[in-house]
Amino acid sequence: MPESPKLESDISAEMSSDQVAASLDKLVSDVRPRVPAAILTPVESIRQSIVSILPTMGKGNATIDQNTYAIRQTALEYLPQTLTRYLSLPPAYRNTFPVQDGKTATQLLVEQLTLLDDTMKKVVANVLADDTQALLANGRFLSSKFQSEDFLKAV
Repeated sequence: MPESPKLESDISAEMSSDQVAASLDKLVSDVRPRVPAAILTPVESIRQSIVSILPTMGKGNATIDQNTYAIRQTALEYLPQTLTRYLSLPPAYRNTFPVQDGKTATQLLVEQLTLLDDTMKKVVANVLADDTQALLANGRFLSSKFQSEDFLKAV
């Protein structure tokens, strides 16, 4: 049986955010013609989550550093390997034969990608939690500062 070509993400710790985004774009482009929409949708969502958080990575925050590992591993290893393993199966087999618990390889892949997608969304929320809290605190400050009776009388 011929070996399925490995999907390359070419992502390393030395890459810039733009390079990581370009590599993920290439990965999505490579799988787009080879997978159904049910698979492409979570792949694109995972890509979007990763790309949206790339500019904030590397700020030196311990939380970001822990999450940076999960983001880079997903982009570098988890997503490409998951897709490569699926694409190594014959196309007819992916959609026809039950593999586990009556589910086809396609159904199992969708579950795995959904898990990755949900995890990336949580990681993005974790990374942005401090910024979100700062925004909320600023809103409370502004509200208390500018909505007071004393301030309105002075204006």
